[in-house]
Amino acid sequence: MSERAKPPVGPSSTLVAHIEPKSPAAEAYRTLRTSIQFAGLDHKCRSTSSSPGEGKSTTVANFGVVLAQTGSRVCLIDSDLRRPTLHRIFGLGNNRGLTTALLDGLPFTEIAQPSNVPNLVVVTSGPLPPNPAELVGSNRMREALEAAAADYDMVLLDSPPVVSVADAVALATFADGVVMVVQTGKVPHEVIRRATGQILAVKGRILGVVMNGVNLKRDGYYYDYYRYYNSYASPGEGKKKR
Repeated sequence: MSERAKPPVGPSSTLVAHIEPKSPAAEAYRTLRTSIQFAGLDHKCRSTSSSPGEGKSTTVANFGVVLAQTGSRVCLIDSDLRRPTLHRIFGLGNNRGLTTALLDGLPFTEIAQPSNVPNLVVVTSGPLPPNPAELVGSNRMREALEAAAADYDMVLLDSPPVVSVADAVALATFADGVVMVVQTGKVPHEVIRRATGQILAVKGRILGVVMNGVNLKRDGYYYDYYRYYNSYASPGEGKKKR
């Protein structure tokens, strides 16, 4: 059986929008989906962070899930060719992936693996190359993304951190929009400003910033409101849920 045909092992617990679709975290990802839709993004976007370890991969994975839940055909691409994560989040193999497609001239439709989420496929990183920045910034990458935009309703890219390597800045020139993921209380404002400047310098379009790691229980209003709202039955049920 080829790798493409193998069923996925199973998603990781970080895929909360799929595993716990009624949780406050899943609702936050749906809010992100609505915000980006209002930003006028039609085909593809990209999630990145301003420094390592800020949950960018978890964010883009869950964002892909909530998009797929609306019936959109979503292709999620791991373009972090230094520290790829998406294959572990979705429980997929990584022998073939983005690097395979670019080096062999294959369309993403031939490399994409099905996930446990209906309507969502994943192009894992594939074998890590010695020249990741040159590979993701190549004409082949641009052409592959343009072709994918015709095959899927939304193409999402998980990129490396902006301020650490050049890969993310190169990808910003191909994407319709950039969503930055920043760990709350961890990243200095100067680092965020520098990352923003790097993206704008190549005429990238920043759609907004996701503040990751917010403590909903500590910041009580939203948490209490969400819990109160969801304690009531939906229209037609006629009584409070216990």
